[in-house]
Order: sequence, then structure tokens, then C-alpha cells
Amino acid sequence: MAQAQHDMAELTEVAHALADAAGAAIQPYFRTKLTPENKDAQGFDPVTIADRAAEAAMRDVLAIRRPQDGIYGEEYGRQDGTSGLTWVLDPIDGTRAFICGAPTWGCLIGLDDGSGPILGIVDQPHTGERFFGGPNGATLTHHGITTSLQTNRATTALSGAKLLTTFPEVGQAAERAAFERVRDQVQLTRYGLDCYAYALIATGQVDLVIEAGLNAYDIQGPQAVIEAAGGIVTTWDGGPAHQGGRILAAGNKALHQAAMDLLNS
Repeated sequence: MAQAQHDMAELTEVAHALADAAGAAIQPYFRTKLTPENKDAQGFDPVTIADRAAEAAMRDVLAIRRPQDGIYGEEYGRQDGTSGLTWVLDPIDGTRAFICGAPTWGCLIGLDDGSGPILGIVDQPHTGERFFGGPNGATLTHHGITTSLQTNRATTALSGAKLLTTFPEVGQAAERAAFERVRDQVQLTRYGLDCYAYALIATGQVDLVIEAGLNAYDIQGPQAVIEAAGGIVTTWDGGPAHQGGRILAAGNKALHQAAMDLLNS
């Protein structure tokens, strides 16, 4: 559906209500002695009571405010709707960081109209930072003060770019090799920032995020924020990013193309 067919003011209000509810559910657990469960028998994919409480809190808000919409959440799966809109929720992106006490996790909220997110939030309640992206641009609200965001770093060459990713392995062996081709050309590479890395593109602090193996709920919130701030988010081959997979996010077209050329060379 086109954005003009929706009440964006109402949807924005609901998105913020979801972030408020998730933050209230998460905060009492942060930097406490949680015992995570492991969702991956072949590795370590932790989930905590905080993840589940946050998604349940957001679903409770939607049951009252937007019962006609679909929901796709990491912890409780899919719930069909009738409106053509789906709320795509990751209650805690970066649970590994969360259980280590590092504030690089966030609550991710995207609203998908079938072609991608029409608005999104990356919320970090511990630091009091909420990154929002929608049709009228991107903003950062920090302790009650809201400022506009733009990805307007002057860097257009990889030699001057700052690159972020969560895991040094970046997927399978071939994917890691592709990532390393970009890594070897940039000025600086940092690891382990989870969804916060995408927020830093929107603020204009960094230039590139490259990841692989993402789900829709990992990317739709950050994608909406970055695109609203003037950046670009696609798959490694330049396709739509909203279903996840191999993701390339960039602050401008020149860096996006340069990174994409190396990833696919």
C-alpha cells in the first residue's frame, strides 16, 4: 500500500508507544544476573526473559491500538492481519551484548507495507536514545531533545570510510572473504555493535555496515531510519533488503557502489 493511504501520524504514535512499552519491560533486567536460554543446538543464540517480556508488551499494545495489523516478531512469530501492514519486531537486537551488560543492543520496530518499512525505530532505552525514521525524515530523541539526522559525511572513497559489522566471521567462508575485500580497503573497521552500528550511519558518524544471515526483524527498523536520513540499505547485490539476508548499508551512493563492487567481485 502507498504511504498516503495510511494515517502516518497515528502509526508514528503507535510505534513510539511500542518502544515505550518494550523499554519499560526490558530495563529492570539490564545488568542483572540473568540466565539466558540457548535457541541454537549447534552454537549459542541466547534469549532471555527480557526479550520475551518486551515482545509480549509490544503485542499487548498492538492488540489494543492496531488489532487489524499483522505482527512478525523474533520471539513469538507471525500473526496475520487484515490491513496490509505488518509490525516487524525484534525486542532485543544484540542479546549477546545485553547479557554482557554492553549498551549496544536495541529494540527494533519496523512497519512493513509489503514492499518494505514505511517507518522504523531503533531504541536504546538504557542510554535514552531513540532513532526514528519515516516519510518526513529521521530524528534522534535523546533525553527529551529531538534533532534531525542526516548521513551527510563527506567521505566518498573507501580509503576514508568507517566500516562496522557485528561478527568478524560475517557468515560463511565465501561471505567472510567478500567482507574482507571491503575491510582491506577502508580506513577503519570495528566489530560487535549490533543494531547500534546502523544507527551510527544515520547520525553520520560512520559510513558502512556489512552483515550476512539477517532476518526481516533484524533490518527493517534500522533500514527505515537510515533511508529516512538519506542513506542506502540493500542486499549485497543491490536488491531489496527488507526480508533480510546479506545486508549492505551505506551513508551515500558512492560508498554503496564501491562496497558492492568488491562484495561481488
